[in-house]
Amino acid sequence: MPNRAQRRAAQRQAQKLAVKASKVMLAEQAPTDAVQPHGTTCTNAVQPHGTTCTNAVQPHGTTWTSRPENMSATASVGTDQPPNTCEFAQPVSEARLNANRANAQHSTGPRTEEGKAKSSMNAVKTGLTGRTVLLPSDDAVIYQQHLDRNFAEFAPGSDKEKALVQTIADTEWRLLRIAPLEAGIYAIGRLELADLFVDHADPVNREALIQGKIFMTYRRDLTNLALQERRLRNQRKTDIAELTQLQKDRAEKVKELAQKRHNEVQRALELNNKAIYHKLDLDLAGLGFDFSRDELLAYSQQNEDQKRLTDRNLDFDQWLAAFRAAYKEQKAA
Repeated sequence: MPNRAQRRAAQRQAQKLAVKASKVMLAEQAPTDAVQPHGTTCTNAVQPHGTTCTNAVQPHGTTWTSRPENMSATASVGTDQPPNTCEFAQPVSEARLNANRANAQHSTGPRTEEGKAKSSMNAVKTGLTGRTVLLPSDDAVIYQQHLDRNFAEFAPGSDKEKALVQTIADTEWRLLRIAPLEAGIYAIGRLELADLFVDHADPVNREALIQGKIFMTYRRDLTNLALQERRLRNQRKTDIAELTQLQKDRAEKVKELAQKRHNEVQRALELNNKAIYHKLDLDLAGLGFDFSRDELLAYSQQNEDQKRLTDRNLDFDQWLAAFRAAYKEQKAA
C-alpha cells in the first residue's frame, strides 16, 4: 500500500489533470476568432440574438458552415463528419432577474456589530493557527494574567522585544490547548466506540483495545495535533532565541554607554583637580559637559561612599536625575 506522501502526490496530480481538463473544455466552449490554418475556411453567418458559436482552429482542408436556422455546423474533410452543434445562450427574462435580486436581499449576512463579530469566528475550530488567539470560550482575565507573567519573566526593554514577548505568550497559550483537545478526541472516541470488544472479559485488555481503536479511527486528527504542537514549540523556541539575542545586544549597548559616561565623569574630575591645583574657575558647561561643577562634586562624594559599601559605582545618569528632582523639590518648598 502506498504511503501517505505517495497518496498525496497522486491526489495532487489528479487535481492538476482535472483543472487542466476543465480549462481545455472552457477554451473549447468559449467563442474565439482565431486565425485558421492554411486551406481552412470558416463561414460565420449572422447569429440570432443571444446565440453563441465556438469556432476552433480546424485542420488543413476543413470547412465549417454555420446555419442560422438550426445553428448547426458541419465539418468535412473529404467525407462527411458528424455535425457539431453550436449552443444557444438563452436570454434571462426580466421577471427572473427581479426574482434573483429579491432573493439576494434575503442573505446579506450579519448587519449588527455583535453578529459580525460572531460570524468572524465561524471558521475558527481549534485556535492553534491564524490570528485568533483568545477564543470565545477562553477566560480573558486568565489570559491577561498569563501575559503579565510572561512580561514579568522576560522584562522586554524595547518595542520589538515587547512584540516578541507577546508572540511568545500567545504561542504558549495555544500550546496549552493541545492537551485538552487530545483528551477531547479520546473522550469522543470512548463514547462512539463504547460497544466494541464487549466479548473481552479482562477490562484492562478491553481498555487497551478501545484506546488502540480510537487512535486508528482518529489518527489523522491526533497526528495533526502533534504536528501543530511541534510547529508551535519550534516557533516559541525561535522567538525566545531572538528575544535573548536582542536583550543581550541591548545590555552590551547599555554597558558601553555606561562606560562612556563613566569616562566622561572621570575626565571632568581630572579637570576639576587641575583647576583646584591652579586655583582656576572651572566652567564644565562651557567645555561641553551637561552637568555643573557642584553636581560633579556631589556625585563624586556619594559615589565614593557607595563604592566602600558595595564596591560598585553609582549610575551617573540615574543619580543625576534623582539629584536634580530633589533639588527642584527643595527649591519649590
